[in-house]
Amino acid sequence: MNPALPLILTVALASPGWAACYADYKAKQDDPLRLHYGVVELPDDRCDIGSASEVIAARLGDGWQLLEVTSVFGPDGLEEREESAGEYFLRY
Repeated sequence: MNPALPLILTVALASPGWAACYADYKAKQDDPLRLHYGVVELPDDRCDIGSASEVIAARLGDGWQLLEVTSVFGPDGLEEREESAGEYFLRY
């Protein structure tokens, strides 16, 4: 047995296997209160909710504060979220 096989299997099983990774999230801005829903593309190695939270919080600008990451998903989930995200679809 190849000694690298356990490592290869661990890496393969730990990643979702998508060609690209995305997350949808909710954010707010205070004074006056504004809310938005958005979708972002994530680096392949950050394709989990915890990592996505860090990435999105760092990218948000204009006084936006991350409230929550709703989910992470592959490219096949983009089309169904595009209309809801509106101007925040792949903005950050």
